[in-house]
Amino acid sequence: MNWPDVAVVGGGLLGRCLAWRAAKAGAEVALYEAGSRAGEGSAAWVAGGMIAPTSEGIEAGAQIESLGRRSIALWPQWLAQLPLAVFYRNEGTLWVWHREHSCEAARVEQTRACRGLQGQIERIEATRLAQLEPALGTRFLQALLVRGEAQVDNRGLLQALAVALEDEGVGCHWETLVSDTDLPQARVVVDCRGMGAKASWPHLRGVRGEIVRLHAPEVELRRVLRLLAPRHGIYIIPRPEGRLVVGATSIESDDQSPVSVRGALELLTSAYSVLPALAEARILELNRQIRPALPDNAPSIRFDRQRRVLSVNGLYRHGFLLTPAVVEEAVSLLTLDRLSAVGELWPSMKESLPVPPGIQEQVNPCL
Repeated sequence: MNWPDVAVVGGGLLGRCLAWRAAKAGAEVALYEAGSRAGEGSAAWVAGGMIAPTSEGIEAGAQIESLGRRSIALWPQWLAQLPLAVFYRNEGTLWVWHREHSCEAARVEQTRACRGLQGQIERIEATRLAQLEPALGTRFLQALLVRGEAQVDNRGLLQALAVALEDEGVGCHWETLVSDTDLPQARVVVDCRGMGAKASWPHLRGVRGEIVRLHAPEVELRRVLRLLAPRHGIYIIPRPEGRLVVGATSIESDDQSPVSVRGALELLTSAYSVLPALAEARILELNRQIRPALPDNAPSIRFDRQRRVLSVNGLYRHGFLLTPAVVEEAVSLLTLDRLSAVGELWPSMKESLPVPPGIQEQVNPCL
């Protein structure tokens, strides 16, 4: 029987990208996904699609920021190789705050200064802020401009990746549930199921995110806006055709029930406090999803030599921020740049395979 070189289980953002890049590297790849080809309802489908290494690194730390910077260098290259155009904008992020929360801006600047990275953030005054984003008017006296950050249309990207997989000859098995005890036959299985792999990751937990999508054609924005606030900080992401994505709550729960009244009120009230013109916006969607997180909120790659299963998990709320860097590493572990000898290399992978900072290789033959 001819087994594929790689069977990727889990066809969300991470699994699609990994299958695509492995196929482009020359591997014969099959993909198995419990959900649909479009990806409706997945974490990547619900997400905002932000690629913000500096903004996320303030709370997540230097390792996540470093991996994010690698990803933001890869995203334009990858998008240029896709068969469908995907909306992508890299004009940075604007952090704003209400006067009573000015201490939050000082905290951000102090954190950056302590890491010697304050050059990526510039404090700007109201006049320049109004020039950059006229929709904000004169509500904010100051803001922080963060360079080197981007956003991508998450749903357009999932669609383009599905087409790219087919173009690369990947055998795509949509709406196909795979369990831990019934993995597909392949020289190496790559498990990218996120919360679906919880039985294999005892410390994996769910983190719920709630998000609202609006139609507000009268509000024109170029950059992602973030509201600095002690409790209800949010982001507002502009998309084409007058659409906005507002998110996201971060709740330590794997509850998959619909968006709560509290969550909706927090998101909408905070967004309205930034842009009062949103009072006339139309709510297109209220949605939620669970993101997989490990105790350190950092991704992990581990290889079970006995079962020949490479598991990738724990991207937390940083799926779009980290996926290219994590996929690049995972594909290098699979191929070692020598796909022609894949059958000889994979059964004898060495523990000394290179792993960049922030990604852990764990070996557990007792899974």
